[in-house]
Amino acid sequence: MKPILPGALGDDGRPATLGVMGGGQLGRMFVQAAQAMGYYTAVLDPDPTSPAGRVAHYHVQADYLGEPGLAQLMQRSSAITTEFENVPAAALATLAAHRPVAPGPECVAVCQDRAVEKAHFERSGVPCAPYAVIQTAAQLADVPPHLLPGILKTSRLGYDGKGQARVADRAALAAAWDTLGRAPCVLEQQLPLALELSVIVARGAAGQCVHLPVQQNLHRNGILAVTQVPAPDAEPALQQRAVDAAVALASAMGYVGVLCVEFFVLQDGRLVANEMAPRPHNSGHYSIEACDVSQFALQVRCLAGLPLVQPRQHSAAVMLNLLGDLWLDEAGTERTPDWSRLLALPGTHLHLYAKGQARPGRKMGHVTVTAADAATARAVALQTAARLGLPAF
Repeated sequence: MKPILPGALGDDGRPATLGVMGGGQLGRMFVQAAQAMGYYTAVLDPDPTSPAGRVAHYHVQADYLGEPGLAQLMQRSSAITTEFENVPAAALATLAAHRPVAPGPECVAVCQDRAVEKAHFERSGVPCAPYAVIQTAAQLADVPPHLLPGILKTSRLGYDGKGQARVADRAALAAAWDTLGRAPCVLEQQLPLALELSVIVARGAAGQCVHLPVQQNLHRNGILAVTQVPAPDAEPALQQRAVDAAVALASAMGYVGVLCVEFFVLQDGRLVANEMAPRPHNSGHYSIEACDVSQFALQVRCLAGLPLVQPRQHSAAVMLNLLGDLWLDEAGTERTPDWSRLLALPGTHLHLYAKGQARPGRKMGHVTVTAADAATARAVALQTAARLGLPAF
């Protein structure tokens, strides 16, 4: 692929424009990174007030599968990426017939289906939790007993803890499958977890891979709450195993773009892959302030065919997710948090996503705390959490 250089003019005389499917906060931060490098940007999203659409040069307000909208995005864009994994792979395939698309539709399709994703883990030699695919009543009846207790997850469209249920026995499993509409599911054995890690890799079209530092994550109610980097509880050898596994998964797919792989570390020290996200990830937001190349700058470089350099972390960091609950008082009335108390703390960096309505569990923003060392970053982050009324970690 010939590089798409910032500020260059295309054959039609238009500035080089990078397109993105999806208008959420990940698209917004991609747009901001692309614009900082001199690119024009185009966003396709049906929401007229989408966070990314508000800051892009062009907002194509259309459905993800509508031919007129896809045609308009193609006309505007020199290359196209995606900001969330549930963009229909068929739409990406349509775009890929006319423009460079990264990641490609085949790779996104793998990440959209848990059963296909787990098969990819196995083919790539990366361990995952023991599991069974449940698509029929017969498969439900044949679930091996060692998979219980377990976690039942819908094969598609589940994220942030949605489409999941913990099941202790066969009766609970059958009831949960009914509750989930008897949709295709994956049952995973419940494992004794010690901690959760994630690795963000960027892979270019020629096969070169770089990665961000290994991130240690804390989830609450299935939603990422805290990310710490460097990972405080992961030994260097364990971190290298996670990086090697993430690179192997990306390479086995012929992946081009930014990929996040989430891992569980078990109490006996084993590392197992949980899931992949074919895009930048919530756990990588700290890289905007703490690294010399952010995950969004890597996404721009992959899409435009620019050189990939290994990011360097220059500051220890803790990222706190800001959910809509912060905007709601005990009566459910919306209010504005006192950001001045947060910003009075050294090394705090506030990001709000320009989402109109606050709802419980909705990602409204994040704050990253940076410092010269991990202990200071953690101490200030704990102060930040206390001032916002968030739980300690």
